[in-house]
Amino acid sequence: MVALSDRILMSAEEYLVWEPIQEQRYEYWDGEVVAMSGGTRNHNRVCANFFKLLDDALVDRSCEVYIVDVKVQVEPEQKYFYPDVVVTCDKRDINPQLIQFPCLIIEVLSPSTEAADRGKKFAKYRQSPTLQEYVLVQVEQPGVEVFRRSEQGKWVLSEYNFDKILLLESVDVEIVVGNLYKQVQFETEATEN
Repeated sequence: MVALSDRILMSAEEYLVWEPIQEQRYEYWDGEVVAMSGGTRNHNRVCANFFKLLDDALVDRSCEVYIVDVKVQVEPEQKYFYPDVVVTCDKRDINPQLIQFPCLIIEVLSPSTEAADRGKKFAKYRQSPTLQEYVLVQVEQPGVEVFRRSEQGKWVLSEYNFDKILLLESVDVEIVVGNLYKQVQFETEATEN
């Protein structure tokens, strides 16, 4: 087994050949390869719930929903990220390894990824001309933030709590926020039992 240094540098072309044969997932940021960390059970459950609800709602439409293991290419800088859930409705998305034309990206927040998901990643995702909505889902407590691209190109924030209906305009789907949290046990519940 070869030990890798903390910093792995390579070209985007090298990354696209190297990364699919690795045992774990890696994102690609400005020539640097960054290892992805694992999530908690609650994180996984929220991702799975969101995927299932979207997949069921879009079953008869020409949109495709992917979870966790499909990367998104952010142009023009050739960055590659693994969002928790991504939707594409674009017929140009034919590359079997990645999505290039997302309309909806969902990140389920964790303490170790929240700053990057809100900051650097969102800044890069906004460069995608096809992205219409960027969704951040809390996992420590119920709550969803949706950033929507307006007709003027500005990003507008809408917030939803547990009992609200989340409208995803990019795919014309409504989801009860509480349904994203089925089988999720929040920390206060776990300590009370």
